[in-house]
Amino acid sequence: MFIGRAISAYLGNVVAFLAAAFLITGFDLIGSVSGFLLLMLVVTVIHLLIRPIIKLVFSPVIILTLGLFNIVINAIILYIVDIYSQNISIDGLMPLFYGTLLISVVGVLLHNKPSEK
Repeated sequence: MFIGRAISAYLGNVVAFLAAAFLITGFDLIGSVSGFLLLMLVVTVIHLLIRPIIKLVFSPVIILTLGLFNIVINAIILYIVDIYSQNISIDGLMPLFYGTLLISVVGVLLHNKPSEK
């Protein structure tokens, strides 16, 4: 079950980051294809292992903001990935905000499948 979720999250991140790079000015993917795929692996690991812990710590704030603080958490994670990665360049706050929104929407669309009965 976890492997299927991890593969789905990985492919969703690839699609989301490619869409963000294509649609958002100031959100650029730099380097080789293998570097990009490795970056997506790191982002997927952060998404699956570290982000739930962060959401647990900030759950009172998430509840108070009716879930909107999730966008802030995603933006902070994306900003940290931008700082430490050579394969992504986000130039400014607005590309970061739009990229976060686009990646979040694509993630919701691709990860929330109707349950099979």
